[in-house]
Amino acid sequence: MKSRNDTEPGLGARRSGLAASPGCPPAPFGGGRQGRRPSREARKSAWGWGPTRIKKCCQSRWRFVAIALLALAVSGCRQDMHNQPKYRALRASAFFADGSSARPIVEGTIARGALAEDTAFFTGKVGNADVKELPFPVDQQALDRGEERYNIFCTPCHDRTGSGRGVVVQRGYKQPPSFHIDRLRQVEDGHYFDVMTNGFGAMPDYKVQISPRDRWNIVAYIRALQLSQHAAAGDVPGGDPTKLAKPAAPAPGGEKH
Repeated sequence: MKSRNDTEPGLGARRSGLAASPGCPPAPFGGGRQGRRPSREARKSAWGWGPTRIKKCCQSRWRFVAIALLALAVSGCRQDMHNQPKYRALRASAFFADGSSARPIVEGTIARGALAEDTAFFTGKVGNADVKELPFPVDQQALDRGEERYNIFCTPCHDRTGSGRGVVVQRGYKQPPSFHIDRLRQVEDGHYFDVMTNGFGAMPDYKVQISPRDRWNIVAYIRALQLSQHAAAGDVPGGDPTKLAKPAAPAPGGEKH
């Protein structure tokens, strides 16, 4: 007599907890482990992950990588504005009436941060007259900065004392006047600022090399140099240094070093 398991295919698989999947072949007759569930290869083919499916998946993956690399290469070849009609510096142009590709700055153009609203500070003049005094209080920091800039830009001609015997003068350059002559001691502060800004005689201008603030700092230091050569005894802290008590001479037979 045949059992119920023998008369109903797949019943043994259902009872053992394995639900029949669509497309899976029914369990073969005979019972046992091999009779209750499909083989491993059969399961793979039924679930769609057999060798053929994996091969197709790998092919699709490489195809995707190739497309991504191709898109990256095409995007890297974009030139945008790299290749365009343009002029190199100072080349002639047939487009503009003057034949020049370099266009002049529009009249009245001012660079950011370069708006010189304080005429006295930026020119050293009020109208046509030189500014009489520095436009800011002079402190030790201003003098130190002025000395530093003076030693860099002015000493080659004017030397460190302002006497006009700098190293380039000793090699044949035209000697400038000494800062200690009466005429230059009596000029207004704005005169020195104007000369540094615009040049004077053989002296070139330094408006590019030296900022307006540093030009005024140099003026302050020039005044300090002039004072150092014409200072009165009352200008020296502690009185006349030539009349200060000299240190006592060491006693005879004292300790020798």
